[in-house]
Amino acid sequence: MPIHEEVLRAARRICAARGEWTFRPLEIIQVLPHLNERSVRTHIVSRCCTNAPKNHPHKWDYFRRLRRGVYEIRPPYREPTGRKASPDSREQKSPSTATSEPGTRYGGAEPRAPRDTIHAVVHHEQGVYVSECVEIAAVTQGRSLDELVRNLQEAIALHLEGEDLERMGVTPRPRLVITYELTAVPDAVEA
Repeated sequence: MPIHEEVLRAARRICAARGEWTFRPLEIIQVLPHLNERSVRTHIVSRCCTNAPKNHPHKWDYFRRLRRGVYEIRPPYREPTGRKASPDSREQKSPSTATSEPGTRYGGAEPRAPRDTIHAVVHHEQGVYVSECVEIAAVTQGRSLDELVRNLQEAIALHLEGEDLERMGVTPRPRLVITYELTAVPDAVEA
């Protein structure tokens, strides 16, 4: 089965267990330990997300980012799960199927080691360098690459400030890997 379909199926299972249509990427990664963590994360935040930048030639419109680190399954891809669970009924569900606390997973496997790298994709657009992180919801821009890198480091620090890094699956001082994307063939090639 293609990875995008496995990611969608996992998101549906998690959301059905919770009784709502929102999820976090770490929850999907934990459910799919047999897949490459980076590939799963890329599919959630970029390839299968309608409001992500168009960085890939093939995209699916399964998810929509609601806010930092929270995604929803779009209505056309929701499976009927009966009536929506009330907040009280969610508390009665088994922790192995209804939570994503550190140390628990949907399926009972042990959590992965925290990731020590955050990836960002940079492209040049209308005289400005624009960057978006893959693993977290951090987007920034700069007039030069140096300014962009400083702004990106600040945006990441602000994003991680006050967060439970263990729950997010990130080390306290992650590395930043930046990929600069160019069009392979310029728009106008003059002879």
